[in-house]
Amino acid sequence: MANRYWVVSLPVQGSASASSLWNRLQDQISKHSFDTPLYRFNIPNLRVGTLDSLLSLSDDLVKSNSFVEGVSHKIRRQIEDLERVSGVETSALTVDGVPVDSEVLCQVAKIEDDLKVRVAEYNNVRSQLNAINRKQTGSLAVRDLSNLVKPEDIITSEHLVTLLAVVPKYSQKDWLSSYETLTNYVVPRSTKKLHEDNEYALYTVTLFHRVADNFRTSAREKGFQIRDFEYSPEAQESRKWELEKLVQDQESLRSSLLQWSYTSYGEVFSSWMHFCAVRVFVESILRYGLPPSFLSFVLAPSVKSEKKVRSILEGLGDSANRQVFTYWKTDDEVGGGMAGLAGDADAHPYVSFTINLV
Repeated sequence: MANRYWVVSLPVQGSASASSLWNRLQDQISKHSFDTPLYRFNIPNLRVGTLDSLLSLSDDLVKSNSFVEGVSHKIRRQIEDLERVSGVETSALTVDGVPVDSEVLCQVAKIEDDLKVRVAEYNNVRSQLNAINRKQTGSLAVRDLSNLVKPEDIITSEHLVTLLAVVPKYSQKDWLSSYETLTNYVVPRSTKKLHEDNEYALYTVTLFHRVADNFRTSAREKGFQIRDFEYSPEAQESRKWELEKLVQDQESLRSSLLQWSYTSYGEVFSSWMHFCAVRVFVESILRYGLPPSFLSFVLAPSVKSEKKVRSILEGLGDSANRQVFTYWKTDDEVGGGMAGLAGDADAHPYVSFTINLV
């Protein structure tokens, strides 16, 4: 599937018909650029209005098109992100009865607001879960120790306390030979290794309450970290329940957001195509004049075929309306352009602008 498409219209003049021009276009593309997807873009008969209203609408459509395109890209990126985690004054001018200047744009704006709220809610839960996971999977110097310590590892009484020491992996011999002398009143042979990772080892040590602060100071001076820890079965169970709930909430929100994104992407893309249809109509009237007589279509040439396809389009348009095409060629060469036409449209003697799906 192509990521970039050209939306183009060519004038239909004289006794020719849009169907005959379409057949000639298909024939030329198949002969000279057979790998270029080509689709006819049928535009309903829209009310023209005044020249001033068309000029004003042309500018408004460029801005609205950019907004709708931006929202569609946001939703598409959100779909990709979610999928990766698991393993998209002219009130009378209407398209299929939808007022362009109000309903479509209003609908897209509401979808964008809804997207912001839903994504913020999902990201909030994901951030909380990531923070907990970092505590569970980080080094012993920072991770949560509650799932590494068992009740029998801790001694707590009126006079005794068990501390948890984080010892650098390659300093364990130093710890074992010195912990009893870091301060007075350390229980001999009370240290026990509970866990070891790539950087540190976790040891217990039991001593009198009254010397705990002195022990922390002496341990820090030798490069040992005493972690603040209070064993509580209730707190441990609460943390476990919180983690399980966050996992469930994240999956529920992810599933809901993904389903919403797929649905909303279709709605926004449909609105975007409404704007493209109106834009083709307006710019074709401004460029080719009245009454409306043009062929509109969408194609997606490869980069290597672009120059060849442009030549085909220019040749077909030139044969249909040589006077208009000669004027636009001259105007492009001197850097001019008709006021009011979309500023970001491609500079060609026929109506052409690009839509990017990514």
